[in-house]
Amino acid sequence: MTTTPPSRGRRRAPTRMERAAGRAAALQKPRVILALLLLLALTCVMLLDGYLRAEVGGDERVRTGASASDVPDDVLNGGPILSFVGGQATTVSVPDKTIALTFDDGPNPTWTPQVLKILQEYDVPGTFFLVGSMISRYPDIVEDLVDQGNEVGIHTFTHVDLSYQSDARITREMEQTQLALAGAAGITTTLFRAPYSSETDAIDNYSWPIYQKLGEDGYTSVFVDTDSDDWKKPGVSKIVKWATPEDGEGASVLFHDAGGERSQTIKALPKYIEKMQAKGYTFTTISGVMAEQNAGAPAAGNQQAAAGDQQATAGDQQAAGNQPTGAPAGQNGAADAASQLTAAHHKATGATLYEGKALIAAVRVAEWTVPALSVGLMVVGVAVMGRFGMMLLLARRHYRQRNKRRFSWGPTVTRPVSVIVPAYNEKECIANTLKSLAQSTHPIEIIIVDDGSSDGTSEISREAARALGMTNVRVIRQENAGKPAALNNGVRNASHDIVVMMDGDTVFEAETVAHLVQPFADPEVGAVAGNAKVGNRNTIIGAWQHIEYVMGFNLDRRMYDLLRCMPTIPGAIGAFRREAVLQVGGMSEDTLAEDTDITIAMHRAGWRVVYQEHARAWTEAPGSLKQLWSQRYRWSYGTMQALWKHRKSLTDKGPSGRFGRVGMPLVVIFQIVTPVFAPLIDVFTIYAMIFVDWKASLLAWLAVLGIQLFCAAYAFRLDKEKYRYLLMMPLQQLAYRQMMYLVLIHSCITALTGGRLRWQKLKRTGEVGTPAGAGG
Repeated sequence: MTTTPPSRGRRRAPTRMERAAGRAAALQKPRVILALLLLLALTCVMLLDGYLRAEVGGDERVRTGASASDVPDDVLNGGPILSFVGGQATTVSVPDKTIALTFDDGPNPTWTPQVLKILQEYDVPGTFFLVGSMISRYPDIVEDLVDQGNEVGIHTFTHVDLSYQSDARITREMEQTQLALAGAAGITTTLFRAPYSSETDAIDNYSWPIYQKLGEDGYTSVFVDTDSDDWKKPGVSKIVKWATPEDGEGASVLFHDAGGERSQTIKALPKYIEKMQAKGYTFTTISGVMAEQNAGAPAAGNQQAAAGDQQATAGDQQAAGNQPTGAPAGQNGAADAASQLTAAHHKATGATLYEGKALIAAVRVAEWTVPALSVGLMVVGVAVMGRFGMMLLLARRHYRQRNKRRFSWGPTVTRPVSVIVPAYNEKECIANTLKSLAQSTHPIEIIIVDDGSSDGTSEISREAARALGMTNVRVIRQENAGKPAALNNGVRNASHDIVVMMDGDTVFEAETVAHLVQPFADPEVGAVAGNAKVGNRNTIIGAWQHIEYVMGFNLDRRMYDLLRCMPTIPGAIGAFRREAVLQVGGMSEDTLAEDTDITIAMHRAGWRVVYQEHARAWTEAPGSLKQLWSQRYRWSYGTMQALWKHRKSLTDKGPSGRFGRVGMPLVVIFQIVTPVFAPLIDVFTIYAMIFVDWKASLLAWLAVLGIQLFCAAYAFRLDKEKYRYLLMMPLQQLAYRQMMYLVLIHSCITALTGGRLRWQKLKRTGEVGTPAGAGG
């Protein structure tokens, strides 16, 4: 039957296949984008987690010994509270017999709650200079801290020495910490303490401009008079001694509630409070010190007036809506006694509040996701290594068993068989397929089922058969209905009780059919899987697929054969008892993976499915990433459909139950679950190489690759393939893992949204000619 060309001036109406392809393409794009977005989200979550742990963007440099020639003497010799009013530096000292307890580096889930409990027991307030990343990770502790009446200040987001950072980084450190505070406790703060700072005389020419800039933005920088040096863990008595000011002087005192093991701090803190109270000291916060100075307490006369001016000026800024970047401006000089302890706090509203809550939510996701993925990766790693070990052992056993001189399936099968070739627009390949079948040493009849081709496949088939003098070829045309329908049509028209199915782009070796049908000497065997080879393996993509076919498919099939749970007979080369095919209802159109569907159906019907390694077929693999994606998407989605369709095999008894108990879990774990997690191997490796220990991470990745190379090399040895293609394996692992992840996510989304696809036609070149030409 020929196709009538369209009349001049009229456009040909699209065929049903073309319309279906168009609809499928329209549906696929959003799903592909969603798959890419999921991968991007995973990457962002990991980067966020690394940033929170100071593994991303961390900077451990600490400046020492720099000159302070540009710093005013009044600041170097002044009090521990530094602010700027109208650009003028002003310091405030802590009044006599007064202690401002300050804590750095928190919150910490172990130590900060213990510190808070001690402060609450003694009714003593503290000022906590918090690290933004820690606030984001432990927001509940911050909320409790503020609710208890304590004060908070900023200690940067990642605890870096700001004197080494750019202006943009400094701004980011401050703004992100403010957002974290807003999300955790609904407040922002005007207090700031720089990491690695101590007394004011430690200000140098590098840090001084930073304090000036932050002061202009409304921040009050806080230093210390007395440092407990508790981080050195010198012992409880020394911590108490070092934190005690001399001669009844007031002091801003530094302790740490995080940043390391703080058990000595926890023991020293109550002793210190009791000691200072016995000496007649009172405890307050930093803003309490400023409020007391403003109220007229003795100490620092001009400084007191300046502090009052600062508060009034900052209050005016706030009233005018002129708030500094990242923080509310100034103090409220009219605050009553009840609110003086939190005078540095301001209620977060608007975008700041919502962005802060979004940050906390994102961190919660990262805090849960990354550890969960790490555990999942470990489980997957153990499972994959176990699978490799099982594959090697069973493949070796399978090879030795099937290649024994005395091994036999039974009496030699010599009766003719029917070879069914479904074809849709195979003009480039069909002649080579027929040419290879013409050389078959086993008697065959050939049934070519043309599934509505528009490129003259039927005519080319007939001409090729005549040219080769083949009288055993029948060409059947049907309206375009898909591959399963074409195969079923071939089975109905087959003359023999054994049918061999192959693709229209595949070529057989002369002995292929003879090897393929020998297992049917065993009456329990209902189907046989052949050994599919990649013919066009001389490109990068072809070489990748060659490795996959030899290792991932054929090594697997040896294992599944011995376990009697073969999941798939390849469409490129497989043989069936005609009786068995009809018994299970033929090739189903319910799924995209009709080969997997019928294989599982065979198991459930009680037939044995085996692998015949010597029956080789050479097929043309996809030649581009786009075509490869299309093929693997169909395979992946079709496999999911087939497993879902046959889910009742999990509870079946007998052979069907065997596949459900053994085969289905193996397929789910190693063809769906582990490929989804596989990209984490590379993502975590890159993450660890950059931010943790690049040598150890690289060695671990190379060790996994080495195991895979060993397995692949053994598979190549069993199939007598050349090892040179294994040089492409490292790149193949990197590219395939990411691609298979996206394909599987795409397939899962399609399954969840109820999408359907028809039999997809890949573009063929016809470069796989004869088996000899396809060899490696």
